[in-house]
Amino acid sequence: MKRNIRRKSSFIIPKLRILTGKPGITLVSVKTQYVISKVTSHGARLDVLAEDAEKTLYHLEIEGADVTDHARRTRFYGSLTDGEVLRKGKDCSELPERYIFYISRKDIWKGGCTVYEEEKRFRKSGQMYTDGAHLIYVNTEIDDRSRIAKLMKYFKTADPFDDSEGELSKQVRFLKTEEGGIEIMCEIMERIREEGKIEGRREGIREGKKSGLREGRKSGRLESSRKAAVNLDQMGMPPETIARAVEEDVTVVKQWLKAAKK
Repeated sequence: MKRNIRRKSSFIIPKLRILTGKPGITLVSVKTQYVISKVTSHGARLDVLAEDAEKTLYHLEIEGADVTDHARRTRFYGSLTDGEVLRKGKDCSELPERYIFYISRKDIWKGGCTVYEEEKRFRKSGQMYTDGAHLIYVNTEIDDRSRIAKLMKYFKTADPFDDSEGELSKQVRFLKTEEGGIEIMCEIMERIREEGKIEGRREGIREGKKSGLREGRKSGRLESSRKAAVNLDQMGMPPETIARAVEEDVTVVKQWLKAAKK
């Protein structure tokens, strides 16, 4: 378990240090493709959920191809995360600081910026306040020559032979070109598929029908594989390797990737 945390941390920490502007950040927990399930309401799978030594939470979410309302999507994910960490009997004052970094391909707010950071203020007085929840939109389309824009430029290609991002570049090279790294990715894909099957069963139970159970299983598995394929593509992994990792026909994978880029 500790070895897995170290592997994930070594890949996530360089990104978070740049995104947060906190060069000394250390992580005690890293969860990828983390499923939050609800019995009576809609659940979600978070791309990355990490916690640092100060108990601050960091949620990195990559824009989905089927998203039409980005603002409400981040609102929903934030509420799910808060509900997950605030256990029964705890006071709301115990909610930790939480950052959501929502990474998109396009400049969805059309403001010509790489980064859009949400501010909370009262309309009449202009007085700012904070509730511990921080929302930052980041896109790979606009290059304002900032440090984050440079990271996003690398993020688009994830060239394993591009050493410009130091430790992050080393981890990308390991995951994409070395046998041990490919094995790790296959292990992750297997876990994602199993989580998809579990979520599919829950969905089928909620439907209360055998046909719903079968469809739920199938839908959960396919959606897990599709999202994993899109994430791996954004890391620069070739379709043929992705197809092997998610155990799907390469033609289907290419269709997923083509639809995600529209």
